[in-house]
Amino acid sequence: MGNRSHDILKKPDWCFNRSVFKSVGFSDDDLNRPVIGIANSWNELVPGHANLRQVADHVRKGIYRAGGAVAEFGVIGACDGTAQGHAGMHYILPSRDLIANDIEVMVEAHRLDGIVLLGSCDKIVPGMLMAAARLTIPAIFLNGGPMLGGVTFDGRKSDLTTMSEALGMLKSDKIDGETYEQLEELCGPTCGSCAFYGTANTMCCMAEAIGMSLPGAALVPAVYADRLRLAESTGKAIVSLVQRQITADKVITYQSLENAIRVLMATGGSTNAVLHLSAVAAELGIDAGAMMAAYDRLSRTTPQIAKVNPASQYDMEDFHQAGGIPKVMEEIKQLLHGDSITVTGKTVAENLAAYKYKYPFNSNVISTLEQPFSQQKGLAILRGNLAPGTAVTKPAAIDPAMHVFTGSARVFDCEEAAEAAILNGGITAGDVVVIRYEGPKGGPGMREMYKAMKYIYGMGLAKKTALITDGRFSGTNNGCFVGHISPEAAEGGPLAAVENGDKITIDIPNGSLHLHLSEEEIQARLTRWQRPQPKFTRGYLGVYSKLASSAAKGAVIEI
Repeated sequence: MGNRSHDILKKPDWCFNRSVFKSVGFSDDDLNRPVIGIANSWNELVPGHANLRQVADHVRKGIYRAGGAVAEFGVIGACDGTAQGHAGMHYILPSRDLIANDIEVMVEAHRLDGIVLLGSCDKIVPGMLMAAARLTIPAIFLNGGPMLGGVTFDGRKSDLTTMSEALGMLKSDKIDGETYEQLEELCGPTCGSCAFYGTANTMCCMAEAIGMSLPGAALVPAVYADRLRLAESTGKAIVSLVQRQITADKVITYQSLENAIRVLMATGGSTNAVLHLSAVAAELGIDAGAMMAAYDRLSRTTPQIAKVNPASQYDMEDFHQAGGIPKVMEEIKQLLHGDSITVTGKTVAENLAAYKYKYPFNSNVISTLEQPFSQQKGLAILRGNLAPGTAVTKPAAIDPAMHVFTGSARVFDCEEAAEAAILNGGITAGDVVVIRYEGPKGGPGMREMYKAMKYIYGMGLAKKTALITDGRFSGTNNGCFVGHISPEAAEGGPLAAVENGDKITIDIPNGSLHLHLSEEEIQARLTRWQRPQPKFTRGYLGVYSKLASSAAKGAVIEI
């Protein structure tokens, strides 16, 4: 099979196309090589992407050394952190589909032979993986690397989210204003994706576990020289993939997605990975029900063998030095599909056998199957009369004493109202904070209830209250929480029927989310319910609110 680009670059019929390429500096030698795209989401707004221009330069070097020509283009990338707690957060999840579409357009319009995907953060990584799954060309993903941890605060290295926890402490007089303001300059000391095991780093780890990144690539910190060496190796690898015609659809398969789910459970990654892996699977035509069943089934037989912030005091640099994803996969290799092909051109089993570790192992960060940190699942799927579709929680980030919790509902119809109540002392021990109309359609965009959970922690209520929502959570959240409740309230799901004072039980061991009302009472309330007016009727959010599927289907756009 020849290079796709040559189909539109042959002389004499396609000399017009050749002249277009030459007008931006390509030579005859370049046009005789495979043309490799670099989809680069570099910008000056997102810490995880600030170093991607330098990373791209080293990818470019590797591509040229291996015999390819480079065509780099830009991709949008918005920061979840900056968008938290205001209207901008509505755009974050919907941006994932735009990113996938953008890359598809550029690859197909220009008949690129292969693509290197450069991204680091929450929706950018899954958007790029969705594009790779959609396109039948060789593709490889490389992230920019995690940020280093900040100054020690509250018993562990700080990170950017420490500011939100500290605000709750400031409001409850646990710290003073000078300490709070000093923390602002010390909690994020370098560029890189946030220093905790949130959605950004989880999805980079998922890309590696699927086989779409070179072994060990996910966790090398952004400021390490190894990150640049990995970039050059990635450039060489994509040319090899083109030459051997190992396309992305041969790497991203149901088996490799199962490998990713195993790693997700073993490491206690972000709940958002359930949403994003389902969206990647949808690009392959894999049924959403099959994916939800896989999360449930695999979680029951995958103990947690890695503990990283927010589940412990260890951050991403510690995780990397402990052996990272290769060490995790080596420890659980009997649970993996070892014959799955990867972007090295070799199988998972072959990669693990050849991998060389650079640092001493740290059993405080990564343990073994025989002596796991917990036999409990890292993530859990819940169902019940409050979530007849599904809901998602993260036992790895919840105190075991809170794995079964019953409380009284405090109902809020948006994130901002709940946050105000928390900071003003309106939430007390025994409450279940209910935040609804924040799902894919109702939000729209399924905002993260990140600040609400951080404020609960800062107010000293993390082990005394719970929060449930049809929205999402950040991977850094801890406390008792349940998200992704389906059907969402805006579609008339049972969450819309909850009233202040109703009793709600979260039962993680039994996989249940239960509203203590009869089915007759729930239906009677829903009969009286009126669908709220859409919050956005124009622009991209107006489109997304009409076409977004449920969280149980990955919140992808359905036509």
